Amino acid sequence: MNDTARRLASLDALRGCTVAAMLLVNDPGDWGHVYWPLDHAVWNGCTPTDLVFPFFLFVMGVSVALAILPRLDAGSAPAALRNAALWRALRIVALGVLINVLAAWWLPGRDMRWPGVLQRIGVCFAVVAALAIYTPRRAWWIAIVALLAGYTAILLGGGTLAKWHSIVDRVDGAVFGHYVWDYDASTGLSHDPEGLLSTLPAIATSLLGLCAGAWLRDGRLRILLGAGVLALLLGAVWSCWMPLNKNLWTPSFVLWTGGWAMLALLLFHGLVDVRGWPAWGRRFGVNAIAAYAGSELMQIVLPGLGWQKPIYRHLFAGWITPLAGPYVASLAYALVFVALWWLIVYLMDRRHCYLKL
Repeated sequence: MNDTARRLASLDALRGCTVAAMLLVNDPGDWGHVYWPLDHAVWNGCTPTDLVFPFFLFVMGVSVALAILPRLDAGSAPAALRNAALWRALRIVALGVLINVLAAWWLPGRDMRWPGVLQRIGVCFAVVAALAIYTPRRAWWIAIVALLAGYTAILLGGGTLAKWHSIVDRVDGAVFGHYVWDYDASTGLSHDPEGLLSTLPAIATSLLGLCAGAWLRDGRLRILLGAGVLALLLGAVWSCWMPLNKNLWTPSFVLWTGGWAMLALLLFHGLVDVRGWPAWGRRFGVNAIAAYAGSELMQIVLPGLGWQKPIYRHLFAGWITPLAGPYVASLAYALVFVALWWLIVYLMDRRHCYLKL
């Protein structure tokens, strides 16, 4: 196995574990009974769950480095790489919108939402791929600093970081109206954790992954380690005056989560590529978008058909709650949900079926 293949094995494993974590935290049996590590911070703060989406965006940046940079070195035409990346980004965004349309059409009380997780992934991928193709490495760092500094100025200029009233929420309300994740009809205020302005620092998260992927490709592991530790320290210090906040994707949150992601990448590289450990999670990793989008569709279809509540009540809550409590029942449902999707991607992998957008 050549060096690039080994590194991709570790990256698939990290991506797959991230996707599995996404499914685990997104699909409990009962949202009213979720253990705190498997739930987002109410506003400020950072739980293990808050690391999941930044990890995915970071890994996407690493993937861009390992997929596009070797092709550039081999002489591939930048325009061809750019067009392929932009079309892929467009398909990811379109899939996210279509899932939201289906949810709004099928589920009672669910309104249309324009932003979303896949939409943010698509936008970040397009920007990072373009920078990887057309700019030198020092421009990536300039972009990261500019994004974080500029976004800090925007947040401070907005006057408050409170939900509903921050400049991030005000812009989303002006652009999307009530077509967002959370809308208060009594006040007309809007909030979306994947809105417009907060996508700017999310791009910085993906750019950290691009830089880390370039270091990994060059074998500069000490720099990767040092950068991860430095990012953690800077994020912790920055959080003293601008709190960690996933909903706003604050600059301190970018550095804090980016630091952990760099260390996780280094750990997976050491275990899988260097020590030869099995690439646990790889099957989720090679069908990441299929697993995530498929799980989202399942969470629309099951309640849409009226099956989700009976399944949870009869197969989980009805007998687990009296024995171990509602939190265990809710977690058991989430674990079975992840196991079901592991079986699906396992069968897909066995048949060499990989869904790529």
